[in-house]
Amino acid sequence: MPPKTNPAKLNPLQLRTLTLLQAIARLPDAGVPQPNGDIAITAFPHAHGDHFHLGDAVVRGADATGLENQVVWSALSRKGFIRAEWPHQIALTPEGVAYDTGLADQILQRGGGH
Repeated sequence: MPPKTNPAKLNPLQLRTLTLLQAIARLPDAGVPQPNGDIAITAFPHAHGDHFHLGDAVVRGADATGLENQVVWSALSRKGFIRAEWPHQIALTPEGVAYDTGLADQILQRGGGH
C-alpha cells in the first residue's frame, strides 16, 4: 500500500507554511541546528513586490501568508512539527523536517525567471 498523502491532515495553508519553513530551515543563514534536533529559524525572507527568494527558488507572496499567522503556528505546534513562541521564535522539529507536504515542487519555483 502506498504511503498516505498528508497523514497529519494539515489544511492547505498549513501545508504551504510547513513547506516554506522546511525550505527556510535549509538555508545556511536562516536555519540553525539545535542540540535537541530542532532547527531554529532565525530569519524570514523579505518580499520583493509579490514574491521573495529562498536560496535558488522564487516563492509567490500568496503562498507565504501562513509564515506570520499565529493560528497556523499554533496548529503546526499542536501537530508536533514546530516549537514556537509567537511571534518571537520558531523552530522546526525533526518531524517537521521529515514531513512530506508534497508541495515543494509547486511552491518553490526554480529557474527561468527572477
